[in-house]
Amino acid sequence: MAHLRIGECLWTIQCSGHISALYGVIFHDMIEDSMEVFMDFFYFFGSSFDHCLENLRKMLARCEEAKLVLNWEKCHFMVKEGIVLGHNISRDGLEVDRTKIETIVKLPPPTSVKSIRSFLGLAGFYRCFIKDFSKLARPMTQLLEKDAPFVYSHECLHAFKLLKEKLVNAPIMIVPEWALPFELMCDASDFAVGAVLGQRKDKHFHPIWVRI
Repeated sequence: MAHLRIGECLWTIQCSGHISALYGVIFHDMIEDSMEVFMDFFYFFGSSFDHCLENLRKMLARCEEAKLVLNWEKCHFMVKEGIVLGHNISRDGLEVDRTKIETIVKLPPPTSVKSIRSFLGLAGFYRCFIKDFSKLARPMTQLLEKDAPFVYSHECLHAFKLLKEKLVNAPIMIVPEWALPFELMCDASDFAVGAVLGQRKDKHFHPIWVRI
């Protein structure tokens, strides 16, 4: 924030949440009915192709009325899948963004508390795809505790490699089928709690969402 003169200030960077609030004002009567807003992204949808086209026309007309300029390179229309907030979404369900996983896989073993925090932050972004994430990461998270000596043990290296392996082989979170029953499984230990929501198809359990 820059100070212009007494009593006046000017933001030098975009305020957090400002864009989301702006979209909420511009599209207030369309959100949840024909479009959704996620942070600085917004998406429109419909029950059919023609319905999508109609909603697209309404959305573009509203942008024109509000003088909202769209970045053409970031606009995608009528796609079968795409990256949304770091996740790949398709008719099959929710997947990790493979380009981000490739970046994580290339990371060398952490050598400091800062690099451990960085790795766990990146891997933790996709923790819903990794069963027992908290348990697997425990040897590394222990090094982040107050006054803990930094000893990068064999257990830490094993946890580091195992988490990367789990990310490479991350499952697809399926789209719910509302006609099928849901299963919710919960578990807890001395240092972690978790739950898995899913459905069975052809006698096989498929996760919809995991929080461990």
